[in-house]
Amino acid sequence: MGLYDRYLAARVRRHDGAPPEHVAIVITERDLLERGAYATLEDVLEWAFEHGAERVTVYVSVLDPAAAPTLMAELGELDAPRAVAVRGPDDVQPAAEPIRISIGLGGKREFARAVRALADEVHEDDRDPDGIVAEDIEDRLVFPDEPDLVIKTGAERLSDFMIWQSVYAELYFTDVNWRRFRKRDYLRAVLDYKERNRRFGR
Repeated sequence: MGLYDRYLAARVRRHDGAPPEHVAIVITERDLLERGAYATLEDVLEWAFEHGAERVTVYVSVLDPAAAPTLMAELGELDAPRAVAVRGPDDVQPAAEPIRISIGLGGKREFARAVRALADEVHEDDRDPDGIVAEDIEDRLVFPDEPDLVIKTGAERLSDFMIWQSVYAELYFTDVNWRRFRKRDYLRAVLDYKERNRRFGR
């Protein structure tokens, strides 16, 4: 770790603000085609847990759904610091591991699937529609936990990812491409998060 990285790490440690417990990272299928992309992901996971995270969710957007099985197999072999759950676009089983990786499961699709499940229960007279609350939606999501910090690399725009869960998350955009993402870039994101006054929609 270079001198500047050590300086940033010291600032992060000394800052009174709480670190993000749940970090979400948004990358693309194209990012993973770059040399060293998986090693970068392994490093980022290490950095996240080193600096206070308890959960990390990684969303990989895909242009070609046919690439999802290959990506799932490769990401399932990561040398990760915690247990990993990988979910593809057609998976419905919730992910509870400390590291969750989503391959092409967009937030709109995930949300619509949860709503359809509730609608089916209402149709079968198993549920009173007037009694449906937000927690009922969350219980049917593949990635139910709300992230504290969402890091988007390479472009300053939102992605179709965890649109329900991240409504109160802090968003951090960096124009640094994934292949150039370094520890200092992660530390900057954490320091920026610590310096914010979270309002949770208020």
